[in-house]
Amino acid sequence: MFLIVTKYLIPNGYRGLTVFPFVFAKQEADKENAVFLNHEKIHLRQQLELLVIPFFILYLLEYCFRLLYYRNSNLAYRNISFEREAYANESDFNYLKTRSFFRFYYYIFSKK
Repeated sequence: MFLIVTKYLIPNGYRGLTVFPFVFAKQEADKENAVFLNHEKIHLRQQLELLVIPFFILYLLEYCFRLLYYRNSNLAYRNISFEREAYANESDFNYLKTRSFFRFYYYIFSKK
């Protein structure tokens, strides 16, 4: 994982962006934020499982579907299966050691 701090690549309202093998953070303090880093490491694992490009295609498709459903960009983002998995497990620092393959799939249809 390569961590780069930049204000300009991160959309407003977000703290980070992961594009394998890079993690872009908006604030210098996030370099020391274990929860933030774990969240982004979960995204790195998801991207590896899907061979990176398919991850972004599925992410965008799911975002569009959720946006049509919720009619709210923040709700759509928060309900993308990849984000739901990352947010649900970002504080569990052992999660990636025990995580099953394609675990994000569980979050596609599960209720909150």
